[in-house]
Amino acid sequence: MIFNETYTLANGLNIPKLGLGTWFIDDDKAAEAVKTAVKLGYRLIDTAQAYGNERGVGEGIRTCGVPREELFVASKVAAELKTYEEAAKSIDETLKKMGLDYLDQMIIHSPQPWTEFRVEKRYFEENKEVWRALEDAQAAGKVRVIGVSNFLKDDLENLLSGCRVKPMVNQILLHISNTDLELVDFCKSQGILVEAYSPIAHGEALKNPAIAEMAAKYHVSAAQLCIRYVIQLGTVALPKTANPEHMASNADVDFVISDTDMEILKHMEHIADYGDFNMFPVFSGKPLA
Repeated sequence: MIFNETYTLANGLNIPKLGLGTWFIDDDKAAEAVKTAVKLGYRLIDTAQAYGNERGVGEGIRTCGVPREELFVASKVAAELKTYEEAAKSIDETLKKMGLDYLDQMIIHSPQPWTEFRVEKRYFEENKEVWRALEDAQAAGKVRVIGVSNFLKDDLENLLSGCRVKPMVNQILLHISNTDLELVDFCKSQGILVEAYSPIAHGEALKNPAIAEMAAKYHVSAAQLCIRYVIQLGTVALPKTANPEHMASNADVDFVISDTDMEILKHMEHIADYGDFNMFPVFSGKPLA
């Protein structure tokens, strides 16, 4: 199990290498999922305003039996909120909804509203305003780590050109068969830690024969290979599950993928179909690089 392994962020804080993603976990089931995960050893819990389960996640955090300071709780400002006032208000609402005094991490969920994801309008100036709200929330002690999600290189450069605090993390879609090495390398060059959501490609990676063959070589499951892969890339793995067995197996990734096999996995043919999840912007086939 890798629960005690961490990365050090630009401001010196530590973040676990493995966390629990809570996308598509209903609000009334979120508290139990969080408590189960924490009991197993998870210390990073990731949610978002858009998930509609912040209340339940907060309940799980407050009632899990582990001191608050031992947990790393993360949420995201909704993609549609693109003014300083909207973003600042939403951060306060998240804290109230979750029943917490502070968040360990708050990030901008997307550079554009989801209905305009990866279209021509880039929202550069608007994102600077949202970023200012995050900077002020951090200065006020409401948030410890601030960052972004789904940001491309020029989105990041836009913030870096005039920020008081540099983004500390960029949470992106990252998995075997979808690895934007150029973006990962740029983030590293700027001291920005990459967080990998959907590291198992929302289950589609489990259907890939090449991934299954590689996993068998290491005597692990395809899911475990996928999680180990993003960790060896130096990123945070955020697999989403409410299943206790999956939570446990997702953390049992102490093996090491060889350098040769990592190169093979980095350049595996790009996934073309995310099945039922093609309807979501980040899975829609629109370029993420």
